[in-house]
Amino acid sequence: MTQVLRDPREVIREEPLMHAPILAAVADGGKTIGEIAERLGHPTHEVVYWVMGMRRYGLLVESTEADDDGYFSYRAVGQGPAAVLEECEYE
Repeated sequence: MTQVLRDPREVIREEPLMHAPILAAVADGGKTIGEIAERLGHPTHEVVYWVMGMRRYGLLVESTEADDDGYFSYRAVGQGPAAVLEECEYE
Protein backbone atom coordinates (compact mmCIF):
# COMPACT_ATOMS: atom_id res chain seq x y z
CA MET A 1 0.00 0.00 0.00
CA THR A 2 1.48 3.31 -1.06
CA GLN A 3 0.27 6.37 0.76
CA VAL A 4 1.37 9.91 0.08
CA LEU A 5 2.20 11.64 3.35
CA ARG A 6 0.89 15.14 3.74
CA ASP A 7 3.17 17.96 4.79
CA PRO A 8 3.20 17.99 8.63
CA ARG A 9 2.55 21.75 8.57
CA GLU A 10 -0.72 21.11 6.76
CA VAL A 11 -1.74 18.46 9.30
CA ILE A 12 -0.87 20.72 12.25
CA ARG A 13 -2.86 23.61 10.75
CA GLU A 14 -5.95 21.39 10.81
CA GLU A 15 -5.76 20.79 14.57
CA PRO A 16 -8.29 23.47 15.60
CA LEU A 17 -10.74 22.07 13.03
CA MET A 18 -10.37 18.58 14.50
CA HIS A 19 -11.19 19.47 18.11
CA ALA A 20 -14.95 18.91 17.79
CA PRO A 21 -14.70 15.62 15.86
CA ILE A 22 -12.15 14.23 18.31
CA LEU A 23 -14.18 15.30 21.33
CA ALA A 24 -17.23 13.64 19.75
CA ALA A 25 -15.19 10.47 19.18
CA VAL A 26 -14.26 10.22 22.87
CA ALA A 27 -17.65 11.37 24.19
CA ASP A 28 -18.76 7.82 25.07
CA GLY A 29 -15.51 6.96 26.84
CA GLY A 30 -11.75 6.91 26.46
CA LYS A 31 -10.30 5.83 23.14
CA THR A 32 -6.79 5.02 21.97
CA ILE A 33 -5.31 7.06 19.15
CA GLY A 34 -5.91 4.12 16.80
CA GLU A 35 -9.59 3.98 17.76
CA ILE A 36 -9.96 7.74 17.31
CA ALA A 37 -8.29 7.53 13.89
CA GLU A 38 -10.63 4.74 12.85
CA ARG A 39 -13.71 6.73 13.90
CA LEU A 40 -12.51 9.85 12.10
CA GLY A 41 -11.30 8.03 9.00
CA HIS A 42 -7.89 9.73 9.17
CA PRO A 43 -4.43 8.15 9.32
CA THR A 44 -3.12 7.40 12.80
CA HIS A 45 0.03 9.48 12.29
CA GLU A 46 -2.12 12.60 11.67
CA VAL A 47 -4.37 11.93 14.66
CA VAL A 48 -1.27 11.75 16.88
CA TYR A 49 -0.52 15.42 16.08
CA TRP A 50 -4.06 16.49 16.88
CA VAL A 51 -4.45 14.47 20.08
CA MET A 52 -1.07 15.60 21.43
CA GLY A 53 -2.00 19.23 20.70
CA MET A 54 -5.32 18.84 22.47
CA ARG A 55 -3.55 17.17 25.40
CA ARG A 56 -1.05 20.01 25.59
CA TYR A 57 -3.82 22.59 25.75
CA GLY A 58 -5.79 20.70 28.39
CA LEU A 59 -8.67 19.45 26.25
CA LEU A 60 -7.77 15.76 26.57
CA VAL A 61 -6.13 13.65 29.27
CA GLU A 62 -4.62 10.20 28.94
CA SER A 63 -5.40 7.20 31.11
CA THR A 64 -3.03 6.50 33.97
CA GLU A 65 -2.31 2.96 32.77
CA ALA A 66 -1.78 1.46 29.34
CA ASP A 67 -4.03 -1.30 28.04
CA ASP A 68 -2.80 -4.87 27.49
CA ASP A 69 -1.23 -3.83 24.17
CA GLY A 70 0.63 -0.89 25.75
CA TYR A 71 -1.63 1.89 24.42
CA PHE A 72 -3.03 4.72 26.49
CA SER A 73 -6.59 5.91 26.01
CA TYR A 74 -7.59 9.57 25.86
CA ARG A 75 -10.75 11.23 27.10
CA ALA A 76 -12.10 14.75 27.29
CA VAL A 77 -11.24 16.74 30.39
CA GLY A 78 -14.12 16.58 32.86
CA GLN A 79 -15.16 13.13 31.68
CA GLY A 80 -14.74 9.87 33.57
CA PRO A 81 -13.68 8.90 37.12
CA ALA A 82 -11.09 11.67 37.47
CA ALA A 83 -13.81 14.28 36.89
CA VAL A 84 -15.76 12.97 39.87
CA LEU A 85 -12.69 13.31 42.09
CA GLU A 86 -12.01 16.84 40.82
CA GLU A 87 -15.60 17.89 41.54
CA CYS A 88 -15.45 16.44 45.08
CA GLU A 89 -12.30 18.41 45.88
CA TYR A 90 -14.05 21.73 45.24
CA GLU A 91 -17.19 21.04 47.27
